[in-house]
Amino acid sequence: MEFALVGLVALIIGAVAGYFMGSNKARELNRQEKALAEKEAEQILSTARSQADDATRKAEVEARETAEEARETLRKELEDERKAHQKATQKTDAQFRERQSKLDKRENQLDKRDENLDRRAEMYDSKEQALENRDKNLQKRETKFKDREAKLDASYKEAEEKLSQVAGMTPQEAKKTLIERMTGDAKLEAARLIKSIEEEAIAEADRRAKKVIGVAIQRYAGEYVAERTVSVLPIPSDDIKGRIIGREGRNIRALEAATGINLIIDDTPEAVVLSGFNPVAREVARLSLERLIADGRIHPARIEEVVEKTRSEVDKRIKEAGETAAFELGLHNIHPELLKLVGKLRYRTSYGQNQWKHSIEVGFLCGMMASELGLNTKLARRAGLLHDIGKAVTHEMEGSHAVNGGEFCRKYNEDPIVVNAVAAHHEDVPPKSVYAHLVMAADALSGARPGARREILETYIRRLEDLERISSEFDGVEKSFAIQAGRELRVIVEHTSVSDDQAHMLSKDIARRIEQELTYPGQIKVCVIRETRAVDFAR
Repeated sequence: MEFALVGLVALIIGAVAGYFMGSNKARELNRQEKALAEKEAEQILSTARSQADDATRKAEVEARETAEEARETLRKELEDERKAHQKATQKTDAQFRERQSKLDKRENQLDKRDENLDRRAEMYDSKEQALENRDKNLQKRETKFKDREAKLDASYKEAEEKLSQVAGMTPQEAKKTLIERMTGDAKLEAARLIKSIEEEAIAEADRRAKKVIGVAIQRYAGEYVAERTVSVLPIPSDDIKGRIIGREGRNIRALEAATGINLIIDDTPEAVVLSGFNPVAREVARLSLERLIADGRIHPARIEEVVEKTRSEVDKRIKEAGETAAFELGLHNIHPELLKLVGKLRYRTSYGQNQWKHSIEVGFLCGMMASELGLNTKLARRAGLLHDIGKAVTHEMEGSHAVNGGEFCRKYNEDPIVVNAVAAHHEDVPPKSVYAHLVMAADALSGARPGARREILETYIRRLEDLERISSEFDGVEKSFAIQAGRELRVIVEHTSVSDDQAHMLSKDIARRIEQELTYPGQIKVCVIRETRAVDFAR
């Protein structure tokens, strides 16, 4: 037991001794580790401090840079705001100066207007004062005139009484005698005035006739030359032109001398122009030149031979054309010279209408109307066929073609009714029979109907509408009608608004307006009708 205790004690002592020995070693080890740890900690702290210092310096640098950037940005923003504010201030100043300038100008204008108004007010005041003075003077003069009028009335009554006593007539008898004497003087003066007016009217008519002729020439000169005085002959090639002219122009001179027609050879390709007023001679020249070109032999002797032969053939054609026209109308015993004139119309045109066909058509129309009226159909057709024969010699004779045609008919012993109908179909002479009126109507129907002449239907209808429109625009016109294919305008006026004298003036005004605004062939008759109707009923 004791040994066990001793052993236990020894064991405990050994354990305690071992513990203390282990504790010392542990402390030593701890001291060493602690020293190492402290050394490492110092190194770590030193590194940390170094890194912290670096980070701090870097942060300070970045902070300074950031602050510098912020200051720079702020400085730029402040500078921009300053500039913007400066611009806004300058703009505001400019606007202010501009507005101030406008206000100054406006103020100056208002000042001037005030000055003008003041001057006007002064002027109106002076005028008003002058008017008041004039009014007072007028009142004074009116009073004087009334006094004088009263005195004159008294003097007139006194003189009237004395005249009645001296003349031995009552005032009524004296008045009647005075009226009769004044009426005679007025009639004499009216006759003188009428004569003066007629002389002036004749002079004015002559002047207006010349004006109408001038206007007509101006309107239709180009068309007339192109349509009635010129023929164009196509040629195979331009080489023929030199042969037509000939050496030193002898061929063209020979052809012009033989035919009386001018030849125009210019740069127009493959064409020769023949110009002349005589349509028959122009046709002779055209046919002759056509045959010479086809034959190829062009020299003066050959030209004269061909022209003479062609003229004979054309005369034969003219005679045949006249006989054909008479045959179509069933007419006989017409003098050959008259038939020759009718045949010449085959080469005459008016506004594109062939006058030979026009004469035949007028003959048929006259015959139809005469048949409807129970008149002599043959006589009417004869007058219609011969009505335009004067146009065949318009290049040879002066004057109206209607009068010239009537002279030809009288020369070759035509019926006096036919002579008058031919001469009067344009109212150059007074018509003496109903046949003259038939020829007028037939001529208007054939010449002015749509499609007969070179005038499209739309233009024809528009002209009729314009005629009625122009006349309807005058005051007092009730209705207007364009009749006879636009050759006559009938205007009906209100009798309460237009007097007889005004009706004459209205016809002249309408005619003058038509001349100014419209273009038309021939002439247009303006007829103003004024009538008063009294209507009642017997019950």
